[in-house]
Amino acid sequence: MSSEPQDFEGGTQRPPVIDEDDREPGRAAPAADEPRTAPDAGHGRTHRFWSARRVPAAVVAALLLAAAGLLLYDVAAVRAGRPAMAWRHELARQLAERPLHDPWVLAGAGVAAALGLWLLVLAVTPGLRDVLPMRRTHPDVRAGLHRGAAATVLRDRAMEVSGVQSVRVRMRRRRADVRAVSHFRELDDVRADLDDVLADAVRALGLARHPALSVHVRRPGRKG
Repeated sequence: MSSEPQDFEGGTQRPPVIDEDDREPGRAAPAADEPRTAPDAGHGRTHRFWSARRVPAAVVAALLLAAAGLLLYDVAAVRAGRPAMAWRHELARQLAERPLHDPWVLAGAGVAAALGLWLLVLAVTPGLRDVLPMRRTHPDVRAGLHRGAAATVLRDRAMEVSGVQSVRVRMRRRRADVRAVSHFRELDDVRADLDDVLADAVRALGLARHPALSVHVRRPGRKG
């Protein structure tokens, strides 16, 4: 029995993500023997992790800073008695001469609208689709599991089933696609064992929302 490390999420296992919420000032940490509540364990709702969006924010801030700095420099130069830059004269002329239905005006408006819509989508969506939220066992700690690590765990558990030769696992946010190759035993028996083993493995992951399982078993293809 040999493992085929070619799951869709990659073969590198990444550790879980742990995020400690901000505590209120002056709030003491719970004692070691004090019982801890689990507000989201079992029935509570756990939200996804939000991305910091550092790269888009840095790009937008840099562009706005450069544009504002160039405009302020030109305005200060005009106030000091120097002529305005050529790009301001050209921009003013183009805006005055080109009608609203001009293709270049429509193209520029479309690009600006697309960029604005992209920024709005980034602002209202959480991102970090590769991190699956886990059940909260402590009110001040949130944990998440990378999809690649979850896929590796399911693949390793599936390889323990008798008759399984190789397994590929594709872990999604709401579903786990498992494709196994069995070189002996009846396919229905192997599939039934995989359903039981993988169901236990999914529960053992400790995810806030258990993904649905999609298991497919086939015979190995002919060589040559």
